[in-house]
Amino acid sequence: MTEPKHKQRLFELVFGHLAAQTVSTAVRLRLADTLGDTEQSGAELAAALGTDAAATTQFCRALAAHGILTQTAAGHFRLTETGALLRTDRTDSLDSFARVFTDPAIVGAWRELDTAVRTGKGVFDQVFGKSFFEYVAGDENLSTAFPAALQQSATQTAQALPFHYDFAAYGTVADIGGGRGTVLAAILAAHPGVRGVLFDNAGAVAEAGAIFAAAGVADRCTVTAGDVGGEVPAGADLYLLKNVLHYADDDRAVAVLDTIRRAIPAHGRLLIVDPALPETVDGSLPDTMYLSDLHMRVLGGGQGRTRAEFENLCTRADFTVSTVSLLPAPVAFSLIEAVPGAGDS
Repeated sequence: MTEPKHKQRLFELVFGHLAAQTVSTAVRLRLADTLGDTEQSGAELAAALGTDAAATTQFCRALAAHGILTQTAAGHFRLTETGALLRTDRTDSLDSFARVFTDPAIVGAWRELDTAVRTGKGVFDQVFGKSFFEYVAGDENLSTAFPAALQQSATQTAQALPFHYDFAAYGTVADIGGGRGTVLAAILAAHPGVRGVLFDNAGAVAEAGAIFAAAGVADRCTVTAGDVGGEVPAGADLYLLKNVLHYADDDRAVAVLDTIRRAIPAHGRLLIVDPALPETVDGSLPDTMYLSDLHMRVLGGGQGRTRAEFENLCTRADFTVSTVSLLPAPVAFSLIEAVPGAGDS
């Protein structure tokens, strides 16, 4: 006879998409902002949100069962530490992250996961008639939430990365595909002897000047706009690729690495900051990393990779992986250091 815990685990998985929709609804109702630091009854919340009192109490009980709220008395609720991450007034807010991953477009694409598994191809463009990034650019909600979610991820990485790699050993760090420069600014602030080069498309780097000025590192950083698949600035001592290859298929990833290989000096180093999956599912990474890997397949183009797969990409671009380490939770990115091969530099 199957133990009850195994049935319960399956129930939890099957009900998972319902739990996600409760979070989605909480975000879209701005429930966390409305509660703030207060305790309110379901009726009080309903009055503030413009919702039905009985349904709101029922909704809050479900959120309490999943750790977003705590029920302090019959019909009264307040935010837990987890739920407080949905407040938009927090610097560590995950509001935009929750909005993106529970957006109807994302949910719609995931309904076609079986097609992606059968064909091995992304399905977002089949469902919506355009690529994910084209869709985001034209969608009122995602065009705001997706860049904000990327910024939240960058901020989280920026808090850990500068202190878990020896950036001080390099005179110049070039952040390729570095967006607004949040991570590079943190690296330069933590290592005063290092200079930086930020390289990304013109739209991505538009706000970088203000980021560097706020961090007090503007005098040590150059901002250059361009295509990461084209030519990148030459001569840096360390080239940083954070969460770039994750969004690229193998051919695109090799093309990006090739551009860096042409630019890097013989003594230079490449640092890839990306999820690196273990060869077997061994519990060393949270299960969400594997869903993120599958998410890249659904969207089309990107994928998670094992260390061996990263080594293969690097070999194709004349790099050799030298070390792999893991950033501390909750970042869960790996640091994959590679050296240029014996080809012309």
